[in-house]
Amino acid sequence: MAARIARLALLYWAAIFALGFALGALRTLWLAPAIGAVAAVTAELPVMLGASWLVAARLLARRPLERAGSALAMGLLAFSLLLAAEAALAALLAGQGVNAWLAGLAQPAGALGLAGQIVFALVPLAVWRRSRPRG
Repeated sequence: MAARIARLALLYWAAIFALGFALGALRTLWLAPAIGAVAAVTAELPVMLGASWLVAARLLARRPLERAGSALAMGLLAFSLLLAAEAALAALLAGQGVNAWLAGLAQPAGALGLAGQIVFALVPLAVWRRSRPRG
């Protein structure tokens, strides 16, 4: 079961990270300079969370998990991968150390993005709960 959860987490993370990388480039290079960082993140969040829901729903429909804890583990592992990838990108693309990256999360746009990432972590559990038979 652990391997299955890890596979699902990796697929979930990869799909959303790829979209986030593309949208993040657009947000950073064009949208944020035009409307501000917080407004740009606010515009990006619904797209990212909607995509998170769709990807998690598709993955869990194809490879159902039997327990809520497994869905939560999937989301938390994907969240961990996301944070690690973001820290690595901050170092590679922006030359930021971990402390500078973490400090950015305390700024309004960073905190809003982090809140969205926390929701991303919880989406598989929400999808799992919604897909369970009622009764």
